[in-house]
Amino acid sequence: MTAAPAVIRASRDPNAPHGPYPVGLAGLVVTVAMLFAAFTAAVVVRRTGADWVPVPLPPVLWLNTGVILLSSIAVERARAAARSADVRRTGDWLAAAALLGVLFLGGQFVAWSALVSQGVLLGPNPHAAFFYMLSAVHGAHVLGGLGALGWTLRRARAGAYQADRYTGLTHAAIYWHLVGGVWLWLLATLLLL
Repeated sequence: MTAAPAVIRASRDPNAPHGPYPVGLAGLVVTVAMLFAAFTAAVVVRRTGADWVPVPLPPVLWLNTGVILLSSIAVERARAAARSADVRRTGDWLAAAALLGVLFLGGQFVAWSALVSQGVLLGPNPHAAFFYMLSAVHGAHVLGGLGALGWTLRRARAGAYQADRYTGLTHAAIYWHLVGGVWLWLLATLLLL
């Protein structure tokens, strides 16, 4: 007598090690990376124009950079807390990361306001236009990351992340680190080019 073949099904559990979620995350990461690579190529090509005038970027952007890096550290602290099954600290660190993300967005509005008060507007200068456009598109991705952190925080507070089941948290962390890395890339692009 032979055993019936096992049926393999894709798991819909976000904490499962395999299934649709890692594939979706990989697709998202590649898409975001390609989007910002295309923007970088556009900056490289456009900066050769005669109307390209470098804009002095507001100093608050350095503070924002520190804030986004601290938020990535907070996410990693949340992952460490989840590995040790500390539900309270996992949630606290995720909340801190999300608050830092909101602070980052607030800092971006401060940067925009500083540029506007200096008379640096969207239309006449392509460097300024790229800054506004790139920071706005990045801000939209930060909002998406905040949504992922909020979802992860809700699950963490419900005790979903145990020492051996925190893949959903890892996926949110990967995306959040991508958002931070993209910001570093954009800032370097706008400063060096």
